[in-house]
Amino acid sequence: MNANGLSLRTLALEILACLVMVGCTLGPNFEPPMSATPPQVFERTQSAQASSKAVEAGFSQDWWTLFDDPALNALEQQLADANLDVAAASARLRQSRAEQRVAGAAEYPTLDGAASYNRERGSPNGILSLLGVTPTGTQSQSASGNTPLGVAPLPGAKGSPAYNLYQAGFDASWEIDIWGRVRRGVEAASALSDASYEDRNAVLLSARAELARDYIELRDTQALLRIARENLDIARNTTKLTQVRAREGVTTDLDVANASAQVASIESLIPTLESRSDTTINAIGVLLAEEPGALKQTLGEPHEVPELPGQVPIGFPSELVQRRPDIKKAEAELHAATASIGMAKADFYPRISLNGSAGFQSLQLSSLANWASGQFVVGPSITMPIFEGGRLKGTLNLREAQQQEAAIVYKHTVLEAWREVDDALVVYDAEQLRRDKLTAVVTLNQRALSIAQQRYKAGALDYLDVLNVQKQLLDAQSHFEQSKAVAAANLITLCKALGGGWESTYGNSQASR
Repeated sequence: MNANGLSLRTLALEILACLVMVGCTLGPNFEPPMSATPPQVFERTQSAQASSKAVEAGFSQDWWTLFDDPALNALEQQLADANLDVAAASARLRQSRAEQRVAGAAEYPTLDGAASYNRERGSPNGILSLLGVTPTGTQSQSASGNTPLGVAPLPGAKGSPAYNLYQAGFDASWEIDIWGRVRRGVEAASALSDASYEDRNAVLLSARAELARDYIELRDTQALLRIARENLDIARNTTKLTQVRAREGVTTDLDVANASAQVASIESLIPTLESRSDTTINAIGVLLAEEPGALKQTLGEPHEVPELPGQVPIGFPSELVQRRPDIKKAEAELHAATASIGMAKADFYPRISLNGSAGFQSLQLSSLANWASGQFVVGPSITMPIFEGGRLKGTLNLREAQQQEAAIVYKHTVLEAWREVDDALVVYDAEQLRRDKLTAVVTLNQRALSIAQQRYKAGALDYLDVLNVQKQLLDAQSHFEQSKAVAAANLITLCKALGGGWESTYGNSQASR
């Protein structure tokens, strides 16, 4: 066997040995943490006393439909495509997926094509002087013509002719991922892409909850405005009555003054409520990327606060960790941090690459494509860290500390999720009980006002007593409406804590746009 055949065989064996070694992946393998929801969190459903009960049943992602409010449903349907925070989070998701693709490209060989033309002339005062070429005198014929070389071929000749150099070919290289550095990098990039996806889900969930709260606040404000106007009518009628009785000498101007003061007091509430209604509509408009006042015609018509459903399906304890975007994001970030340890460990070991180039080189363009103009270079290369001044060790320590932090953040996120669900179940039940008590208070105050007005007309009661009863009724009605809104907001908080309100199919469709 000749020397060329032996060298090619040796090269092939070296490459085969390298490929056999591929598959070793340094660093710890990621194991998803086990975080089962404590059963006592969902045991709250058994002790609930309110009429709208949380039950362990299939949880719907479209939780806002529990209110059975067409206007709210329409707003929530617009939110995913219109909200600017969600759009920004979607753009970040597309960025992370592009970075994942960039990281994945390192697993494959690179192939580059190149072509060049150069007009060259060697300097007789430079390296050519070592060959005995003098700086005086030049050859009249270019090397691309009859003279075959770009420098004088023999020592003692004068000058160096200019020549043309044409080149075309391909360069290829491939780093053999022996220690799994590239694979760990792809793993980390994929995990960070998953984290970005969950971050987008968390942004959408928060936007949906904020929209629903603003909608409830708007309906609550409109209800308070209706109550104020109804009480204003009552106060005005009572003022007219006191004025008649004062003219008849049955009562004094003191009753007229008190009645007029009550009218003015109620009138002072109306501008504040009207402005709150307008600003809340504007807040909803921002969530839907609408200009101020754009939704005034759509939402300006007063409506009652939506009623609570008879039952609220909250899913099952085993689903909570898999449903909340913040938990899934923390898990993905822990995964990425774990994979980064393997990348840091792989940097301690040699890197082996296969490199090669092939192409054509000629002094004349007409002969560039001839087989005789061909040239190639192929062979492996190896780089090994010898002294890095502690950089590699410091990087590894950094990655291990980051992984420890990510594990702590994950545990804290899970604990916070359990607390939020437990708290939400408690306050949802408690506010309903408060609302039911306020219902009785409103009924009793309405009856008391009716009796007080009748006795005042009969002259058996001072107007000050009537005024006090009317104030109590106005306060009771306001507290009742506010309690209805708080109970509805608590339901929104509960659904958000349960992790509902994002599209699980987004990652496979819209993110690629």
